[in-house]
Amino acid sequence: MAKILIVEDDVSIRAMVKMHLSLVGHSVFEAEDASSAREILKRENIDLIVLDIMLPGEDGFSLGEKLIEKGMSVLFLTARTGVSDRVRGLTMGAEDYILKPFEPAELLARIENILKRNQKEEDIFKINDFQIDFKARRVFLKDEEVVLTALEFDLLKMLARRRNIAVSREELLNTVWGYNYLGETRTVDVHIQRLRAKIGQEYIETVYKYGYRFSGRQ
Repeated sequence: MAKILIVEDDVSIRAMVKMHLSLVGHSVFEAEDASSAREILKRENIDLIVLDIMLPGEDGFSLGEKLIEKGMSVLFLTARTGVSDRVRGLTMGAEDYILKPFEPAELLARIENILKRNQKEEDIFKINDFQIDFKARRVFLKDEEVVLTALEFDLLKMLARRRNIAVSREELLNTVWGYNYLGETRTVDVHIQRLRAKIGQEYIETVYKYGYRFSGRQ
């Protein structure tokens, strides 16, 4: 997964963002101001910077502009709602701009889209004795290959890419099967059962009256 730096002076927001990013497998680094952010950037190869604008000392726009000029990916995170601020951030080359307060799921979705655009996602996903090679579309359990149908692989890929996040049956149906939800999600349940029979029960949890979650523990 990706290395993400959170630059935010509000401790509670920083902790919340870190928790959600860590749950889906990202490596998270924290900074409370521009100076500490630069120290981290000197020693870590960061894939994405989630940057608050209203920082003590040097503000996020000043720091962000310098980082973007160096080719780094920046997502601005701020309570400033003015259109001119959003235009300024996006014009200078920020990947995205999200307003506080925000839903963690929305932030995760925006980060996922940025990483996809920048091709930062890893080709190999590994947890315990379980491994997915996304590029080769192959799955291994205890060094033995598990043969999946194309649809089973796409279903597993979507759940694994969103590890520890509950995904609704409707979203799985719309995304993996490629057609709009019409009130019938039984086909999702059937394919999940088949997938569990092949890779084991412990990797895919049922979220009651909602959907499923990939939650294998390392």
